[in-house]
Amino acid sequence: MIDKPKHIICIEDEPDMIELLYIILRRKGYEVNGATGGKKGLQLVRETLPDLVLLDLMMADMSGWDVYQQIKADEKTKHIPVIIVTAKAQSIDKVLGLHIAKVNDYITKPFSPSDLVTRVNKVLAESGQSQ
Repeated sequence: MIDKPKHIICIEDEPDMIELLYIILRRKGYEVNGATGGKKGLQLVRETLPDLVLLDLMMADMSGWDVYQQIKADEKTKHIPVIIVTAKAQSIDKVLGLHIAKVNDYITKPFSPSDLVTRVNKVLAESGQSQ
């Protein structure tokens, strides 16, 4: 039996960043979908129940923190691991994300493709969903 590829949703307001994440992760065998903006992303998460969400913090329609809180407040989606992928590189933002909000990981832009893949693999393995 062949395992079905892990499904990752990228919620980001920059289409170019979604495309970059798509290219990097597809090469590693992941199924990747993108949503431009928090509202579309939240809807896609609820409809597809992905294995992992990559979430930007700064979006025009809805902040990434609001999206994260709604994912974690919903019984159907609260188990889904979330990695923040953001340009907010200040250590206070990272502390808030990792220790206060309890996101699964926090990656700052720019990032290396190998670092992204390593951290995605690690979070999926920790959540019992490794590729």
